[in-house]
Amino acid sequence: MTVLEQIAARVTGGCRITPANRRAAVDAILDTVACIVAGRDDMATRAVVAARTPTGGSCDTPHGRTTAAEAALLNGVAAHALDFDDNFGPGMSHASAVMVPALIAVGQAVGATGRQLVDAYLAGLEAQALVGQGVRPHHYTAGWHGTSTVAPIGSAAGAALLAGADVVQAMSLATSTACGLKGQFGTSAKPFHAGVAARNATEAALFSKAGLQGRADILERPQGFGELFGAGVPATWSIEDGPHVIGVEGLSPKLHPCCGSTHNAIDMIHDLRHTHGFGSEDVEHVEVAVALANYRNLAFPDPQDEMEARFSMQYCLARALHQDVLSLADFTPEATQAPHIRALLPRIAMVLLPEEEQKAALKAAHRMTVRLKDGRRLEASRSHARGTLLDPLTEAQRRAKFADCTGRAEDYDRLMSLDDLPDLSLIGGIINARALQPA
Repeated sequence: MTVLEQIAARVTGGCRITPANRRAAVDAILDTVACIVAGRDDMATRAVVAARTPTGGSCDTPHGRTTAAEAALLNGVAAHALDFDDNFGPGMSHASAVMVPALIAVGQAVGATGRQLVDAYLAGLEAQALVGQGVRPHHYTAGWHGTSTVAPIGSAAGAALLAGADVVQAMSLATSTACGLKGQFGTSAKPFHAGVAARNATEAALFSKAGLQGRADILERPQGFGELFGAGVPATWSIEDGPHVIGVEGLSPKLHPCCGSTHNAIDMIHDLRHTHGFGSEDVEHVEVAVALANYRNLAFPDPQDEMEARFSMQYCLARALHQDVLSLADFTPEATQAPHIRALLPRIAMVLLPEEEQKAALKAAHRMTVRLKDGRRLEASRSHARGTLLDPLTEAQRRAKFADCTGRAEDYDRLMSLDDLPDLSLIGGIINARALQPA
C-alpha cells in the first residue's frame, strides 16, 4: 500500500479509540469553538468577511450562513485570529483551527451527528500526525507553516469521512493545496493560513466525492510531498499499530493567547515568581534560550501592535512578570503600549540554545536565567508548557477560558454532551448567536 493508503486504513478503523480519547477530542472541539467566537471581530476575520460576504447557504459562521467551503474559511480565520487555539506537535500545526471549522462545515452540510463529528476529528488528528511524521521537524524549522501544509491533508481525511468521500483521494487532493510561510508570522496572514487550510480540506473532501482524483503515492513519490517539503532531508514514514496520538502525544490547548513558542518561558517566569517571591520591580535582566524554530517565530522584540505582541518573547514575558495568566485583554492596541510593560522590554533577551541541541528543534527544553537587583541569579528549564499531557489544564481552567472567549460559561456545559447530540445545530447556534451580539 502507498503511505496515504496506510494512513487511511489506520484512521478508518485500524486505530484503538478509548473513552479518554473521545473526551480529549470533545475538549479540543469546545476549545476551538470558543476561539472562533472570540476571534469573530478580529481585523483578520473582518477583512476576509469584507472581501467574501456570505451569500446564503446551510453552514454557520460568526457573520451569517454560507456554503461549506466559505464557512470553513471564515471560521478557520476566526479560530486562529487571536492565537489562542491549540498546538499539535506531531503535525507541526494548529490542528484544531483547521480541522474543526472544516468538520463543522461539512458536518452541517450533510447533517452529521455530534458523535460523527468526534469520530471525524479523531481520524483527522491521527492523519495529521502520520502525514507530518515523514517530514518532521525539518519541514517546520525550514519555514513551512504546518498549519497550512500538513493540517489540511490530515483534516481532509476527517472531512472525507463525514462527506462519504474517498479518504485517500481527499488527502491526495489536499497535498496540492499545501502552502504557507512562517515568514508571515506577526501579520494577519497567519490566521488567513488557517482559514485557507480549512477551506482546502473541505473542498478536497467534496471534490473527491465528486470524482476528482490525485495520485495515491503523492507523499512518497518523486516530486511528491516528502521530497519537496522535506527541507532536503529524506522523508520516511512508518505507519504502525498502536494507541491514538491524542492519548500518547496529545494536543496543547493554550492557557495564554499568544504564540506557543512563548509558553515554556511564560510558565518558567510564573514558576520562579511563585517559588522565590519576586516582582517585576525586582528584575534586573531575563535571558531565555530557545530552539531555532521558536527563535524564528518570535521576530518582534519591540512590538508595535497586538499581532506583533503575540509573537514577541519580550512582550509576553513582561506581561508574565506582572500577572499569572495572560488574557485576551493583554493583546489590544492599548495594552501593547502600556508604559509599565514597555519599560521591561529592554531587560528581556532571547537567545538560541547551543547548536548541538537544535536537532530536537521542536522539543528541546528552553532555559531561563533571571538576575535580580539584590544579586540573586535564578535558573529554570522547561520542555513542555501548561496544557500538554505532562501538565494538563484543569477543568476549571478550560471552563474559564471558554467563558473568557464567549462570555457564556453555560454553553460549555451544554457542549460537553457533544457525543450525544443528534446534529450540530447547538454548535452552529453558539457560533452564530454570540457573533451577532454587539462586540
